[in-house]
Amino acid sequence: MKKSIILLLAFIITASSYGQVIYEKFKSIKLDQTRELKIQLPRNYKKNEDKIYPLIIVLDGDYLFEPVVGNVDYFSYWEDMPESIVVGINQDKTRQEDSRYDLADFLPVNKGAEFYEFIGQELLPYLDQTYRTAQLKIIVGHDHTANFINYFLFKENPIFHGYINLSPDLAPNMKDRIIAALSNRTSDTWFYMATGTQDVEKIRNNVVGLDEKIKEIDNDNVKYFFDNFEESTHYTLVGKAIPRALEVIFEMYRPISKKKYKEVILHLETSAYEYLTDLYKTTEELYGIKRKIRINDFIAISTAIEKNKNWEELEPLGKLARKEHPDTMLGNYYLGMYYEQIGEPKKAMRAYENGFLQSEVAFLTKDFMLEKVNKIKEDFGW
Repeated sequence: MKKSIILLLAFIITASSYGQVIYEKFKSIKLDQTRELKIQLPRNYKKNEDKIYPLIIVLDGDYLFEPVVGNVDYFSYWEDMPESIVVGINQDKTRQEDSRYDLADFLPVNKGAEFYEFIGQELLPYLDQTYRTAQLKIIVGHDHTANFINYFLFKENPIFHGYINLSPDLAPNMKDRIIAALSNRTSDTWFYMATGTQDVEKIRNNVVGLDEKIKEIDNDNVKYFFDNFEESTHYTLVGKAIPRALEVIFEMYRPISKKKYKEVILHLETSAYEYLTDLYKTTEELYGIKRKIRINDFIAISTAIEKNKNWEELEPLGKLARKEHPDTMLGNYYLGMYYEQIGEPKKAMRAYENGFLQSEVAFLTKDFMLEKVNKIKEDFGW
């Protein structure tokens, strides 16, 4: 209940609540105009000088930027997604021209073609050079601009990896072009699309029709998600779709849940330790971000190992915990458990004693480690 209230507030709290928004005027040669940008950096961007961050480009930044920033900050705070750089492009007076396409081939034309080149050839290179951006880049749009973001799908090597389509007002031929692009995608791509039962009828019908076609695509490189929100209009669906899109795109990034622990990890026929290392290797490959293994994920895996009595897996788990969290008791605790189970009490006692000198973490306290040492001494009369 508490998280639900906070999530609701995230939709209406402005970006300035999380940190100062950088307002920039960007002089575009392609557009022969100056464009207004809103840039939100992660909370500890200046302190974490070696850290890189995914980049989220928000079209219709004059009204979409704040709800996207609010949800990104909320999800990243709970480690449900990585901290990210969010950049909004204000289009309150230019969105129609920015989204313009030719009436013959239905591809960007005039100002639409220039806006397309502005994003790919000017804005993204500038952001990559100015800020510590990661490989993962996502773009967000609503109705006309949601249609527009899909033109980036058609490049042989797309510059965006994630597409958040909020009630896209699809151009003619766009459905067939999206299907062809996703069918042939050879790199990891996230494609999210949303409508509502009270959406504009033409838009809703086109989106629902496209959804049926995309579901037929057999391509493991494409992660596709669709929502048709009950009783949601063209505008109210946005507040539901943004957190939903972030949730599904970063599903692999989230901590191991109780559900995954009970339904998957406890019933693994393979190594739980290897499941953990493979999970983090996969998320690094997907999102282009290397990160420490969470303490809670270590605990979930070790609990499964104990439940299934696969004691030999505690040794590599302990060594990995020492590497990932060298200042904490965690690694020595797992090694102590391992030595106890294989009948090496002196090595177990030494591991617990070493852990006693380190920082407490989770359920591990100095008293707990001391009890483990004293119990071994008592059992063996030392």
